[in-house]
Amino acid sequence: MSDQLPPLQTLRAFEATGRRLSMTLAAKELHLTHGAVSRQIKALEGSLGVQLFSRLTRRIELTEAGLSFFSAVTRLLSELAREAENVRRRNDDNRLVVNSGVSFASKWLTSRLHRLMARYPDFDVLLEVADAPIDFAAGHVDVALRYGAGQYPAAAAERIMNETVSPVCTPDYRDRMGGLLSPADLGGCQLIHEIGMTTTWERWFSTMGLPYPKMRGPGYTLGSMSIEAAIRGEGVALGRSVLVAEDIVAGRLVSLFPQAKLDVEWGYDLVYRTGNQDDPKVRAFRNWITDEVRKFTIESALQ
Repeated sequence: MSDQLPPLQTLRAFEATGRRLSMTLAAKELHLTHGAVSRQIKALEGSLGVQLFSRLTRRIELTEAGLSFFSAVTRLLSELAREAENVRRRNDDNRLVVNSGVSFASKWLTSRLHRLMARYPDFDVLLEVADAPIDFAAGHVDVALRYGAGQYPAAAAERIMNETVSPVCTPDYRDRMGGLLSPADLGGCQLIHEIGMTTTWERWFSTMGLPYPKMRGPGYTLGSMSIEAAIRGEGVALGRSVLVAEDIVAGRLVSLFPQAKLDVEWGYDLVYRTGNQDDPKVRAFRNWITDEVRKFTIESALQ
């Protein structure tokens, strides 16, 4: 019977391509080249003796046979992933693997994890830190914490926290720049940029009704890196409220204009495999982080 089954890699390539209707996006998701995905699709079509995709000028579509096969493959791969995870869990029921983005882990999560371990002493908690997309089909990650728009391929997500941004710097830098008493005073400051953020300095100045000074300043790809630059006294950062909270409490940073906040389109999400919302590990972690976020929100409102 195994001789009649297509190779698993061709089914994964077909499922990703059918879901995204793009070989380019499927290749990126699977960490393959476009050519490799194309060859796997052609091999699968050859083994089945049918055409699964209609190749149009600038897009592809599933054929009638492709739609039927896609439905079956999606269902069977999902069932296979769940069963594989069940087998793994039988051998390691006490291991709770949490994956977090770098900035959130370093500036918020790690200082609170001891309370998770105290609350669930039977769990062996493992924190993985990476900003790469999570492949829940691989099975080793129980929950992930991500900063984004709330949409994650082949995964369920719950928004746990939103945030705002406002200018922050060290007390020493503020004093050296004459006190920085109004937003207009930032025109003479060096501005620290977080590369990739949609809520930019240009937007902040526009919201304040001020011209964008376009001062040259350092740019960093991670929010935690821009915050550390501000702590080193390199200038003023557009601080994300969740990430700068502990540094403000500790006095390493000051919020210059607390009233001049902007809402951020993105937020922090609890992400897990679709259908796993009632998994004991997911449920336990959700209950814990919900309590932590509630406590953090109350403490932030009192500052």
